[in-house]
Amino acid sequence: MAKADDAPHFPRSAPIDGYGKGGFVFAGMSHRGSLLCLPDSIWAWDVTQPSQIDRYSLKRVFDAANSIDTLIVGTGTEVWLPPNELRAALRAVKVVLDPMQTGPAIRTYNIMIGERRRVAAALIAVP
Repeated sequence: MAKADDAPHFPRSAPIDGYGKGGFVFAGMSHRGSLLCLPDSIWAWDVTQPSQIDRYSLKRVFDAANSIDTLIVGTGTEVWLPPNELRAALRAVKVVLDPMQTGPAIRTYNIMIGERRRVAAALIAVP
């Protein structure tokens, strides 16, 4: 059985070219489900609704915090207020949390990676 670190992933960052119908398009590929985009890789993310976002679901972000300044969270079509303890935990590792719906999150993420900023994105897929 593969360890979590050995799970299939895209081994670099890439802009998100499209989204909807439960998935995303990036780097000439399509992916069904949510995504966790880090500065050096893109991973499948098993979160389907904002209430599932917590320190555990963002473990890869915490592990890579020394290379991330901003975490954009795309909350699907819902508005989400992050729990204070999650915001504090990210602040403790010097990562700013910026939640918004998935569409604006993708646009913001694409701009920030185009500017070569230290950004990650946790994006919930939308129908």
